[in-house]
Amino acid sequence: MTKSESSAAESSRARSSAMEPLTVRISTAVQLTGISRSRLYELIQSGDLETVKVGRTTLIPYKSLKTLTGV
Repeated sequence: MTKSESSAAESSRARSSAMEPLTVRISTAVQLTGISRSRLYELIQSGDLETVKVGRTTLIPYKSLKTLTGV
């Protein structure tokens, strides 16, 4: 891989990670992972899935979903 190809690959990775959301709602997490809503709440309750509360809204950090799914 040439230096310019390496730089282009790094730039592409930086852009794709910059476009990832910081957090997602439970309904979005269900769609992204294919894990049922009930199972997500079980994972949250057991501490296997991190959450952030904003008012009454429960948000899941995107990085936590990626860790859970191994992506």
